[in-house]
Amino acid sequence: MPGLRREEVAQLAGVSVDYYIRLERGRTQNVSETVLDAVARALQLDDTERAHLFDLALPTTARTRRKRPLAPQRVHPVLYRTLDSLTVPAVVQGRRTDVLAANRLAHALYTDFAARPRRERNFARFVFLDEAARTLYADWNQLAGDCLAMLRLYAGRHPDDPQLTELIGELSLHSDTFRRMWADHDVIAHTTGTKRLHHPLVGDLTLDYLVLAVEGDPEQTLTIYTPEPASPSAEALGLLASWTGTSATGAHAREETTDSAG
Repeated sequence: MPGLRREEVAQLAGVSVDYYIRLERGRTQNVSETVLDAVARALQLDDTERAHLFDLALPTTARTRRKRPLAPQRVHPVLYRTLDSLTVPAVVQGRRTDVLAANRLAHALYTDFAARPRRERNFARFVFLDEAARTLYADWNQLAGDCLAMLRLYAGRHPDDPQLTELIGELSLHSDTFRRMWADHDVIAHTTGTKRLHHPLVGDLTLDYLVLAVEGDPEQTLTIYTPEPASPSAEALGLLASWTGTSATGAHAREETTDSAG
């Protein structure tokens, strides 16, 4: 809760100040779920923030014992057909904001992820390391903060993911903005919202997006972007579709079949 001192949070949570300080410093061995619940209530955490707190403080037995790397993510053929059938931009995103698949209109709207080396098909890399992203997004600072908060949420679930470590290291080395923002502790899980873009070919667009969970893989999502009907954004998107020939998306989308960072 903004404005509360440690002493006040500790009092609201029913723990000593010394104990709360140890929790802040990550010394959470043997901490109970009851205490974490009390701290979450004292800080007025939302569901996403509360889950992140538990991920950090109570690593699962499977996580602490896991030695093998995470298995590559694969996109189901039905999901590819779904991408093919959509007449609006759509992206399948996986771990670490990896872009696993997209239809041609999404590539035309953002960047041609399929043309990039597999390890570079990553949304965070695009946002922080590609100058085109800064001119594309009208609200780049907010978008960058949201992207980083999603990465931090993933890091709470998979702190031992070596590809995440590599990604964070690369972004920290090459982006002063990322390095500064990573010091914050925000986490976020988007389900819907609006993005404003300035596309180099068709100009300004305002697109609403919806994030859908993918059956069978809780770490895959399908994001669909739609304009208001009969709006200037709808006209601009239609123009982009006609210029980029998005009527046949299948062959292009199916280039991506494995974990993009693998």
